[in-house]
Amino acid sequence: MSALETLFAPRAIAVLGASATPGKLGAAMADSLASFPGPVMKVNSGRPDPDRGLFPTVGEAAAAHDITPDLVVSCIPAAVTADALREAAAVGARAALVCAGGFAEAGGDGALHQQVLAEVVRDTGIRVLGPNTSGFLVPHRRLTASFVPGAPDLEPGPVAVVAASGGVNHALAFALAEAGVGLRLGVGLGNSLDVTQGDVLRHLAEDDGVRAVALHVETAAEGRRLTEAVRRLADRVPVVALVVGRSDIGDFARSHTGALATSWRVTRTALRQAGAVLVDDERDLVDAVTALSRVRLPANPRPGIGLVTAQAGPGLLLTDDLRSHGIQVPPLVERTVKELRALLPALTHLNNPVDTGRPSPVLTQVVERVSEDPGIDVTAVYGLLEPTAVDLPAALTAARTATPLVAVVGGPVEQARRTRRELGEAGIPCAATPASGSAMVRALVEDAAARTRLAAVVTASDAPTLPPPGPVDEHTAKGVLADLGIHTPVRRVCADPAAAHAALDELGGPVVVKILDADILHKTEVGGVQVGIRTHEELDEALARMPASPALLVEQMAPAGPELIVGVRRDPVFGPVLALGAGGTAAEILGDVSLRLAPLSANEAHAMLDELATRQMFLGARGAAPVDRARLTRVLLALASLAADDAVAECEINPLRVLPDGDVVALDAVLLLRDARDQGGSDDT
Repeated sequence: MSALETLFAPRAIAVLGASATPGKLGAAMADSLASFPGPVMKVNSGRPDPDRGLFPTVGEAAAAHDITPDLVVSCIPAAVTADALREAAAVGARAALVCAGGFAEAGGDGALHQQVLAEVVRDTGIRVLGPNTSGFLVPHRRLTASFVPGAPDLEPGPVAVVAASGGVNHALAFALAEAGVGLRLGVGLGNSLDVTQGDVLRHLAEDDGVRAVALHVETAAEGRRLTEAVRRLADRVPVVALVVGRSDIGDFARSHTGALATSWRVTRTALRQAGAVLVDDERDLVDAVTALSRVRLPANPRPGIGLVTAQAGPGLLLTDDLRSHGIQVPPLVERTVKELRALLPALTHLNNPVDTGRPSPVLTQVVERVSEDPGIDVTAVYGLLEPTAVDLPAALTAARTATPLVAVVGGPVEQARRTRRELGEAGIPCAATPASGSAMVRALVEDAAARTRLAAVVTASDAPTLPPPGPVDEHTAKGVLADLGIHTPVRRVCADPAAAHAALDELGGPVVVKILDADILHKTEVGGVQVGIRTHEELDEALARMPASPALLVEQMAPAGPELIVGVRRDPVFGPVLALGAGGTAAEILGDVSLRLAPLSANEAHAMLDELATRQMFLGARGAAPVDRARLTRVLLALASLAADDAVAECEINPLRVLPDGDVVALDAVLLLRDARDQGGSDDT
């Protein structure tokens, strides 16, 4: 049984702050709970009236009903909530929903109120959802623990919503209802004092009635506990995630939930790596879970899409949007084209996408032929409702396809809505516009690809021996990299100019001369790097331009080539994060960077380069040497293994230069170690 069973499947409920006065929070909540099939006890310590069913305490209400409430719904002010819940727990209540605001999100005394409430959770073991939330919805149990008007009318269905915000929870629930999709569970977390998104996801992993999950994330303070819950759930049902924070809204997010805001980019990376499908807005979120609640493809790294359109223009919009997102719309094989030629007029386009000209009685056969093509894994159909030409829903439901179908149907508003609902009930996801249809198809494709990635084996290797705690100079950092199998330049550490001249004789020119000082990370900014030195005269001139340093590093210059930046750092929420980007300033200025949590599989590491906007620079564009993908993957996996050591705070190679033979060499390296006092803690805090 789930640890949250008493919260979402209680036998009896008590409402703290229940009121007979219309318009008050307690009255609205009691009204919403009226359809609950079990006892709903009303508690009002300020104005008790047992004759009207208003009791002064939970204990007296429980005695009057001869049952202890599993769930307490608190509609009372923040200042008195903790004491009331402690009393309820003493009577036997095991879960609570705290709707009131005025806790950590408000600052000031609110933070103290939340601290005291947390102590009640710790002391009694009662599970608390909230505070600062509009509640949750379990339509199939006729349980509406929400004061939002219209919430009791929501229909049961297969989609669960797990939202950071109670408002977003309800907004998505109503949007799903508009799309003809019912709700299995809808939860608004609020401040997540106790019950977190990870807790709810683990609860859903045990619920066979869930077919898809919509996840809304404002902050991700749980770190890897959240991603582990997503991964476990995604093995069974698809998870679609919308992460807030692309723009700089950190202060607002913190004030909304009272939680620590974390990196939008890292959070998205973590959820995607755990198997979630990512979307950019709430419209795509609804489209994605609508599709995935009805269709789920087998694991497939890159499914092919077959398109059939009865109107060329909208079909082109759908095709263009899919291809612009990297979705494969492959040409059909000659056999399929020949079969279509026998069905359709010669003036129509007979390859992918297939244009029927307008809806016609042969639509069913056309869809079947396209679906049977060996390169097609999903068939998408666009059509306007033209009853005099063809009964579109009948034609699609009659099709015996070899692949799942996705439909996009336009036409008069009410007729189109009925058609979309009818097709949905037949198991065919149906959108209203080409953009929504594309979002549905993309969700199916990305979920199939995610399942492929989840099946890959995570790669780990032995970490090297690290230097003692303290600042690490470049030579020592490169020695650590060399132990990991990463190519570094041949170099010599020199205590004085005479040794530098000897190193020039030994290595031959051209060489690079650098100051070797562990306290100076950005040597170029202080004139501490001189390049292209071939003669002793040039070396003397270079040394005269350089600042004083405890030692010098003389190393062979590498041939020219494209440059990357790779690194790993310890994110305060998610732990070790691996980064790959274009060298120089592109990664920072353009945001052109690919991220992964460490450890990771070789497949994940290999795919990172493909996510860079500048990837063609490293794949042989304009005659440049293409990087050896296998060698770059080994560098990424090596850095990921380095981060497995808690002593490592950060390691960066910038630049990592691509050599003419495709190998890569670390031209500069920074290694930062953590203070011993910082080691051994959780990466989820």
